[in-house]
Amino acid sequence: MADLARVLTAVGPRLRALRRERGTTLARLSEETGISVSTLSRLESGRRKPTLELLLPLAEAHGVQLDELVGAPATGDPRVHLRSFTRDGMTFLPLTRQLGGLRAYKQILPVTGGCPPEQRVHEGYEWLYVLSGRLRLLLGDNDLVLTSGEAAEFDTRIPHAFANAGSEPVEYLSLFGPQGERLHVSARPARG
Repeated sequence: MADLARVLTAVGPRLRALRRERGTTLARLSEETGISVSTLSRLESGRRKPTLELLLPLAEAHGVQLDELVGAPATGDPRVHLRSFTRDGMTFLPLTRQLGGLRAYKQILPVTGGCPPEQRVHEGYEWLYVLSGRLRLLLGDNDLVLTSGEAAEFDTRIPHAFANAGSEPVEYLSLFGPQGERLHVSARPARG
C-alpha cells in the first residue's frame, strides 16, 4: 500500500509540470477538460485524490498516455510507443516518455494558407531540425524559411510561430526544454 500512496502523491506534481510545460492556465485547462478550476488546483496540490474520470480527460488534453500521469513502472520494453496528438492543426509524435526536462517530438505541419500564425511566448528553449518541406519560422522581427537539413535554436521567450512555407507537409524534429535547458551540440572535424 505504501507504493500506491507514493504513486498517487506523485500525480499532482506531474499534472502541474505538464500544464506549465504547455504554457496553459488552470482556467484554460478547465475549458478543455470540463473539470472545474478548483478541482484541478486540488489535484495539482495533492489535496484531491486522482480518479480515472479525472485523469482520462487530463491525459488527452496534455497529449500523454495515462501511464505517464500516474508514473506506471517501466515494462522492460525499451521502445517508445508513439501516440500522436494534434494541437493547432499540427501533429506531434512524442519521441520521449518523461514529463520533465528535455522533450523530443517529430512534428508534421500540413499545407496551410492564409495569414501567418500569431506569435506566442512561453518559458523554455527550443531546437529544431527540418527533415522535409519548407518551414517558416517567425521569430521576433525575423521571418525565416528553413529547408531540409537546416536547424534553428532559440529562447521561447522571444515571440515565435511556425507555418508551412511550401506545397507539401513539413516534417521536423523539435527538442524543447521547458526550463530553458539548452541543447549542446559538438562536432569533430572530418578526417580527410
